[in-house]
Amino acid sequence: MSPLRLGIPKGSLQEATLQLFGRAGWRINVDGRSYAPAIDDPEIECLLLRAQEMPRYVEIGALDAGLTGRDWIVETGAEVCEVADLVYAKTGLGRVRWVLAVPEDAPVHSARDLAGKVVATEAVGLTRAWFAERGVAVRVEFSWGATEVKVPALADAIVEVTETGRSLRAHRLRIVDTVLESTTKLVASAAAWHDDWKRQKIQNIALLLQGAIDATSRVGLMLNVRREDLARVVDALPALKRPTVAPLYEDGWLAVNTIVDEVVVRGLIPRLKDAGAQGIVEYPLNKIVA
Repeated sequence: MSPLRLGIPKGSLQEATLQLFGRAGWRINVDGRSYAPAIDDPEIECLLLRAQEMPRYVEIGALDAGLTGRDWIVETGAEVCEVADLVYAKTGLGRVRWVLAVPEDAPVHSARDLAGKVVATEAVGLTRAWFAERGVAVRVEFSWGATEVKVPALADAIVEVTETGRSLRAHRLRIVDTVLESTTKLVASAAAWHDDWKRQKIQNIALLLQGAIDATSRVGLMLNVRREDLARVVDALPALKRPTVAPLYEDGWLAVNTIVDEVVVRGLIPRLKDAGAQGIVEYPLNKIVA
């Protein structure tokens, strides 16, 4: 049985992806001189590739599966099996956007204002299709990088990917419209998806990666409470949180375990304490699998 050939995105998504796999239970070690990272799973072989290339290599079966963006699937037109939508990006959980941007003082307020103008972008096919859908004729030029600096000297507008918009603002650019919203995708080749063992392995990877994403912004809480105070403690927990309650060795005491959003913990713990909770322990989570 040959191992699963898995593509790991090189570049902006690389570090976030390695951290995600770590929380999911795999350790991937990248040697700066090698494009074949070591992974602590004999059933997987990893290869580092740019996300832009990933869909094509998966489509032709050079890779069984890989992580790339929805944007690059659309851009390349590759026919791949989209296994999971993994909502994470370079700096955290969330989506990225390809946006149409112009200089702050440009008299441009819609795509139509750019008719006959030059637009620079790395996503040429995506951009051409977007303008064509709106009936606007522009000249789309490929940008090899540093796209933000190309306006206004080399282009009238750009289509660039952004997560927070910070870089665009730093270059005194204004967003006119959103061209595409994108998330990270786990994709598989048709051949791998029709292989029972490989499909199961890919599905297991998807399950654990999604579990790691779901756990990212949550923590576990463990506490002790007297039986007569249980109702007050449960009422203090956020709505829709169903705790696990179990008796302790000492009669009349109960152990309560639950999972909550990390952002609410600093306000929640004092309320639990006031409600009668004791021995409150907050602990991090690696995965939540429903």
